[in-house]
Amino acid sequence: MSELIAEFRAIVGAAGVLTGDDVGNRTIHVWRQDPIRAKCIVRPASTEEVSAILKLCNARGQRVVPHGGLTGLVQGCNCSPDDVVLSLERMNRIEDLDTAGRTMTVQAGVPLEKLQQEAERNGLMFPLDLGARGSCQIGGNVSTNAGGNRVIRFGMTRENVLGLEAVLADGTIITALNDMLKNNAGYDLKQLFIGTEGTLGIVTRVVIRLREATHGAHTAFVGCTDFPQVARFLKYIDRELAGSLCAFEVMWKDYFELVTTPPATNVRPVPLDYEIYILTESLATAHASASEHFEAVMAQALEDGIIADAAVAKSENDRRAMWRIRDSVDQFFRFGPAFLYDVSLGIRYMDEYVREVKTRLDARFPDHHCFTLGHIGDGNIHFAINVAKEHDQDMHRAVNECVYEPLAPFNGSISAEHGIGTEKKAYLRLSRSEAEVELMRRLKRALDPNGILNPGKVFD
Repeated sequence: MSELIAEFRAIVGAAGVLTGDDVGNRTIHVWRQDPIRAKCIVRPASTEEVSAILKLCNARGQRVVPHGGLTGLVQGCNCSPDDVVLSLERMNRIEDLDTAGRTMTVQAGVPLEKLQQEAERNGLMFPLDLGARGSCQIGGNVSTNAGGNRVIRFGMTRENVLGLEAVLADGTIITALNDMLKNNAGYDLKQLFIGTEGTLGIVTRVVIRLREATHGAHTAFVGCTDFPQVARFLKYIDRELAGSLCAFEVMWKDYFELVTTPPATNVRPVPLDYEIYILTESLATAHASASEHFEAVMAQALEDGIIADAAVAKSENDRRAMWRIRDSVDQFFRFGPAFLYDVSLGIRYMDEYVREVKTRLDARFPDHHCFTLGHIGDGNIHFAINVAKEHDQDMHRAVNECVYEPLAPFNGSISAEHGIGTEKKAYLRLSRSEAEVELMRRLKRALDPNGILNPGKVFD
């Protein structure tokens, strides 16, 4: 191993390689305090250094696990003492900002929040947004095709990436830094690396699409008596806001009660009288007429019985307070460790599906806690499920079955926005056909024949 470490140091310098306690003192995830176990952590500062590292590892048959901000929820960054961790934390520069073309070229280790702020300073916005914005990195967002709060209007990460650069297992650099909205010249090679979790190549640089900054956010917190009312309201508000709807976050009563009951400090914008709650937001302008129109749309929804109750944010403080309710996911762990889920299916099936999941949980774990919310406007549901003070693998498997098996009749997906990692690979067959999985394997064999890139993720 010492020879390999020495070769890494020759590529990235002594400061670019961590060993011993410098590895073990790091944790594998922001929510998991397990120490990282790896031969070493190599921290390149350029694409050329990534290329040299992978070329060396490929020749040696050395397994490589890429690390970004370590905020993923499917254990896609898990590693063993025999693995080398490749961290892109030093590749954190914003290289170019084109205000006319509305693009930004960044290295993969740039935190999402940093590039959001740089765009804002130039009158632009990068619409991808999620709770881990302060620590997640754009390379990880690309590699997992991250979603978040604004998918209903701006799409997943995939829709906001124009080009990228990636390094293959043998060190080949694929530079496809397209910065045009329209480019139909042959295969769109960037798609090989978006959402494939570092198993086909390591993303090193990204060209992202920016939008003009909006100057007004109009936000409301809504109470609904049942899910059919939620579905009617989504159609109504999307139509009435004429394309400016950017968030439609739905919380079942179990979640709303959890995050508005002490020790949580959130204040309820509407009473705890309803079965389902919605946080909805429009990004438009700060002009008084836009605000008046939003309030009129909400008032009409109440008058027509489309919704049961609503509170409209009157200030930025009100808006932030409403979003804190949606983002108080730390409360998931109030009753002990929780299993977290991220699934998707057609909106028309959601009510039946959620009831089926809870029926199964009631039958198998009578004392469980299940908290339900999601980006319902884009078909995404999240569960946080606690069944005991201490969990074991059998419990985890049983809860997985309660959540994943009911998806099959609805042609749903076991992963809406978090990927597969190791957490979900046993259930990939529920969402992908045998032919699809075999094609994935063929791509893996073609681009990484020695199987060194993030091995054991997505499938064995």
